[in-house]
Amino acid sequence: MINGVDERGVPLLPRSWQYSDRIIAAIATAAQIHAAQVRKGTTIPYLSHLLGACSIALDYGASEDEAIAALLHDAIEDGAPTEAARATVWSFGDEVGRIVEACTDLDSHPRPPWRERKESYLASLATADHSILLVSASDKLHSARSVVRDLRAAGEDVWGRFSPPKGEIFWYYRGLVLAYRANPAHPKALIDELDRTVTEMETLAGMTR
Repeated sequence: MINGVDERGVPLLPRSWQYSDRIIAAIATAAQIHAAQVRKGTTIPYLSHLLGACSIALDYGASEDEAIAALLHDAIEDGAPTEAARATVWSFGDEVGRIVEACTDLDSHPRPPWRERKESYLASLATADHSILLVSASDKLHSARSVVRDLRAAGEDVWGRFSPPKGEIFWYYRGLVLAYRANPAHPKALIDELDRTVTEMETLAGMTR
């Protein structure tokens, strides 16, 4: 395989790449769609979460389509206008579009109440296939890791970043672990790590199961 030259005109050594230009394009697309967004209660670019979810998915054996879906998993939900964001996601192929649609909480505005949306999402996991569960759980694990990190750094002040009360957040994360495990297609090692991370979160917050 000929890889061309770098930006200085220096020839690149031929080698077999583990991914195609589609992933590079997906990173650029995610950066553009979420350019103005930051993580809740921080100045951290939202892109950090998307890259984190993609990294976790790759660590647990994601295909290129699954890795791209991890990068774009929030594009339909958070991109504006919604239909333009949806078209962009589907431009990466039917498999990417299918996974992202399944991982989208809701794209209607105004959105239904938080608890209603989360109950619906948990129910949808019962019929999800392995690819959807892999991308979904990679997203949730990265978010859970971030909560654990912030709990260690800021303590109880972390909960002020979220609209639902602390108890509801723990209900959702524990519900995710149970819903994933109830589906035989779940990626076991990934869900085991999510379970350990949620347990650590509960311990740090003084919650009992």
